[in-house]
This record gives sequence, C-alpha cells and structure tokens, in this order.
Amino acid sequence: MIPAPVDYVEAESADAAIAALTQHGDEAKLLAGGHSLIPLMKFRLATPTVLVDIGRLGDLSYINDGGDHIAIGALTTHRALETSALLQADAPIMAHVASQVGDPSVRHRGTLGGSLAHGDPASDLPAALLASGGSVVAKGPNGERVIPASELFTGFLETALAADELMTEVRIPKATGAGWSYQKFNRRAQDWAIVGAAAVASGNGDGTRVALVNMGPTPMLSSAVGSALSGGASAADAAALAAEGTSPPEDLNGDAEYRSHLARVLVKRALDEAGS
Repeated sequence: MIPAPVDYVEAESADAAIAALTQHGDEAKLLAGGHSLIPLMKFRLATPTVLVDIGRLGDLSYINDGGDHIAIGALTTHRALETSALLQADAPIMAHVASQVGDPSVRHRGTLGGSLAHGDPASDLPAALLASGGSVVAKGPNGERVIPASELFTGFLETALAADELMTEVRIPKATGAGWSYQKFNRRAQDWAIVGAAAVASGNGDGTRVALVNMGPTPMLSSAVGSALSGGASAADAAALAAEGTSPPEDLNGDAEYRSHLARVLVKRALDEAGS
C-alpha cells in the first residue's frame, strides 16, 4: 500500500527535533532508520501528518565508556553495536543480540533507539536491554529524565516516552565476565522470533534477569523465573515457570501452548549457558 500524505521536517539538532514534536504533538513521528515506522505507514497502521527526520544527527551515534555503564547514542546502528569491541568486552549480550537482527541491510540502517522506541514484543534488542538491567535517557522540552528498562514498555507498540520526548541515549550496566545467553527460535534466520529468551547473570548479587520475546503485548522480564532463581531453585525448576504471567500471541507460527513450551525450553537453555 501507499502511505498517507505526510509533511517532512529534517531536524538539524536534537533540540530542533523536540521543538517539532512539541509543535505538532501526536501528529508527528520521529524517523531514524525507518525500518519500524515506514512499514506501519505503508499499511496505514500509523498515519502521522509530520515526519521529523533525525537520521543525520551524528552526535547521537556513539558507544562510550560511562564508568559503571556503557553509554550508547540512540542513533547507533545495529551494525555498530555488533562490531563494538567495548560492548563485546563489557556488555557482550548487546553486541551478540544486535548481530541477530534482520539482515545486513537492516543492521546497517536500523538504530538501537528506533528499535527500543518502537516497543515491538517480537524484537530482539528490548529483551537484551531488560535482561541487562539497562535504562534510556529521554529529552523533552522540560529537560532530561532516565527511564529504567523495566518501566519503558507500557503496551503493544507503546512506551513511556512522551509525545514530545526524544530518546537520546541508552545505558547498559557493565557485565564484564558475567554469564549471559540469548536464545531465539524462528523458522528462518532473518525472521522475527517466534519466541526468544535473554538471560544475564549479573555476578554482583543482583541475581539473574531473564527477559522474554514475543510472549505478551510488550517485551517483558520473567518475574516468575527471577523469583525462583533468587529463592534457590535450579535452572530446570525455574525454567519450568517461564510461561507464568505471560499472554503469548496466537498466529500462523504457533498457538499460546506452543509458545509457552518454547519459552520453557529456551529459558532452560539460556540459564544453562549463562551459568545460572
């Protein structure tokens, strides 16, 4: 299909983008790599009247050492994530999961901030952010605020970002030497996950966080698995609870029972690989 008519604004700075969002409100959408928004527009599932292009804001593309965390600009591409020596050393799950996103053309254009702001429950990187215990920085007309990953995803394709806010940075706590794993089940290498599981064993007393892909309307942490592990349960016993509190979708790829089974299997594999 053909998208509805739309006005186009090329932002020259983050502040200019925020000003455009403030001016146009809910009628405006940010455009970065375009891999999430443009398909929705083609099917007219999203019908903004104004596109604010932030794709040329080079100052929002970086991967820096922030001391106790890795600071990643929101416009950093998936390809930059997967090839970053800093991430590979201190937050390896992010580099690995980025390498699992789509195909090379997607990874060279798609951005981390775009993936997170889209909030797709079948997407890979939101689960990695949740399992890592990360956060995002949002900037709006009233200044900046930090949103923990656990509070970012609020509904299907909805996040805690306000209509006049721009995600500027993603922060990943360093997990140097910590166990981690990402397990993804799909029919073809480039497909969305039918189900996925990300696990990070922090090694600093915070326990192991497990996040699930495509097991509900939002990317989600598995509180049942986390609580079981904190209580001393084995990986097998904890993984058996992976589907608790979830509401997996039903489609041509599988029904809820099938996805629940996959979640238990993949979480067990992830916990074993992460050393939980």
